[in-house]
Amino acid sequence: MPSKQFNSFWCGKLSRQCLKLQVQTTNRPVAFVIPSRRSLCTLSAILPETTRPSKPHRRPVSNANTHGCRFASRLARAIAPRPGGATETYIAYGMTQKLFEACSSQGDYRIPQLQEKNAQVPKTEAGEDLGVGDGWWYQGLFSGHTRVYYALFPLLELGLVPTFSTWSQITFLHMYLLTARLRALPSHESLQTYSRHLIDHFSHSAEHRMDVLHGLTSRAIRNKFLKDLFIQWRGVLAAYDEGLIKGDAVLGAAVWRNLWKASYNTPDGKEIEWEKVARVVAYMRRLLSELSNMDDADLIFQLGSPNNGKPGVFSPSDADKLLVEKKRQL
Repeated sequence: MPSKQFNSFWCGKLSRQCLKLQVQTTNRPVAFVIPSRRSLCTLSAILPETTRPSKPHRRPVSNANTHGCRFASRLARAIAPRPGGATETYIAYGMTQKLFEACSSQGDYRIPQLQEKNAQVPKTEAGEDLGVGDGWWYQGLFSGHTRVYYALFPLLELGLVPTFSTWSQITFLHMYLLTARLRALPSHESLQTYSRHLIDHFSHSAEHRMDVLHGLTSRAIRNKFLKDLFIQWRGVLAAYDEGLIKGDAVLGAAVWRNLWKASYNTPDGKEIEWEKVARVVAYMRRLLSELSNMDDADLIFQLGSPNNGKPGVFSPSDADKLLVEKKRQL
């Protein structure tokens, strides 16, 4: 994994093994690559030079260990995955799995009736299974370490209905934010690899939910829904791209169509609060800005993980509410 922890792992492991292979491999030509930025598709080429004394008074390290660490560094550079290669495919699969888990958890829901014998699952007016969801996307209260934080910074809950379709659209929204960030990868082949694995993880998770939570045991029916979801995903990409280019009004219209299903009323018959749509637009704008400032290799460590009691990157902020209020005053 291209990170500081991964670099130290390689240096430690390879330096112990390379001494056994010095005779066969030291004379081989090895590619030398020095990337200017840590990336998801390349390992860091610069390993910690722990064996080289920086001051004269330090105790020198033996020649064997010095040569071993140098060989480990060269070997790490030589096996760094190339864009579109087989090694990058395996790395992309593991990393996109973590990225998708961060996206999927934002709109997660549960169906408590499945734990009860002969219990009936409630339905929406459209006939969808109605679940229970927590977080600012739904009506539920925040839990765990986020409860105290949000008590200090009250946020407007969106009041979306916790159903499978709502979960898929919330997940699509966050997948889009990641896809926009992944477009900055060094090569188009890398973007295609990571994007393909990201949508594959969504398909596997969606099919699992259909089977376990909603009782769709027929593979043919699940495949039909998966095809529809893939078409929706392509529409999400086009709609949000258009919104980012043409402005907040167009982006807000795309959010309203996808999350609120182009409805003017809430499930209880009241008119929707358009401020909530604006909050999602501000949320997307802020996250795109924050993601653009992250190194590629740091994405999986910062998405969705709490930091000193505060929520991760994929969490609402009081700054979103302030931005909406300033927009209304203009």
